[in-house]
Amino acid sequence: MIGLLGQKESMEFMRLGVVYVHLLACCVAIGLVFASDVAMVKDLLKGRVSSGHDNDHMASLQKSVSNALLFLWITGAAIIGIDYLDKGMTYFANPKLQAKVIIVLLLTFNGMLLHRYVLPAMLKAGSLIDLHVNVRMFALFSGALSGVSWLYAAMLGVGRPLAWKYSLTELLMAYPVLIMLGFAMMLALTQWARSRSAEAPAQETWLFAGIPAR
Repeated sequence: MIGLLGQKESMEFMRLGVVYVHLLACCVAIGLVFASDVAMVKDLLKGRVSSGHDNDHMASLQKSVSNALLFLWITGAAIIGIDYLDKGMTYFANPKLQAKVIIVLLLTFNGMLLHRYVLPAMLKAGSLIDLHVNVRMFALFSGALSGVSWLYAAMLGVGRPLAWKYSLTELLMAYPVLIMLGFAMMLALTQWARSRSAEAPAQETWLFAGIPAR
């Protein structure tokens, strides 16, 4: 009996340590993504043509987020394994766990698309607003999906009262809505920045000619 209690306590401490590393990796990834998104939004609000991110910065950001996502996969799998040993197959029927796995899978696939298509296109164009319209739409949607997914997954991770209380459909009900709202906001902001950057050369031409711009 004492041996079983000691083994259970060891498993609990092991789980606590893995959860701690998992939380740190999540915080690092969210912080990096959030800081990058804030910098991009500031540039768009100021009407800058340049995205404000050089090649080295983008490469470093991409590597850091990828490493954090890898740590999340490793530690998340370890947590699932520990909980499976404690609770058995019924643990996998938890809708909250299913929702987290779905979101992380989408986040990983989206990250692969960003790495393969969006980031190279942005580095080549030099700015989000200079991308081809189709690539720009895809970049905005992928960015919205990434930002919402990180925050949504973090919410599910700390939302222990959500376990077994709501169905998978109920837990994910707000997820696509938030993605579309984020996409719509970024689309509107990008269109405004494009219009503002297009007006700037015209104003400079009028002022150079000695005629005040209207």
